[in-house]
Amino acid sequence: MKKVLIYGAIALIAGTSGAAAADVNKTYMRKGDQEIRVFTHEGLLYCRRTSDDFEMCHGMAEAGAGTFKGDKMKHPDMPQFMTFDGTVVIGGNKKLSIEGCMIGGAMCDKEFWDEQ
Repeated sequence: MKKVLIYGAIALIAGTSGAAAADVNKTYMRKGDQEIRVFTHEGLLYCRRTSDDFEMCHGMAEAGAGTFKGDKMKHPDMPQFMTFDGTVVIGGNKKLSIEGCMIGGAMCDKEFWDEQ
């Protein structure tokens, strides 16, 4: 009986430890006129400007409820070779915050986008 309980507990833990990231599929406005499609694909977050398909988030992993982090973030107003440590927080107030940092967090830029 103990073996059955142990195997059952292991199966339960294994089945829930790899839970899928929050499913996101929303549109936000950046700087009032740039439409950004924010979505998850295979558990990773992407933030794509619809006018030119510029990708900002590059597959951020979920770090907690509504929070995603990654180190390949791009800023549309910066040279393309630059990448940033990024954090995206999708709030329940129809807002999204996106922050990119470099030099160990010494230089950061943060924006807030409104959900459409």
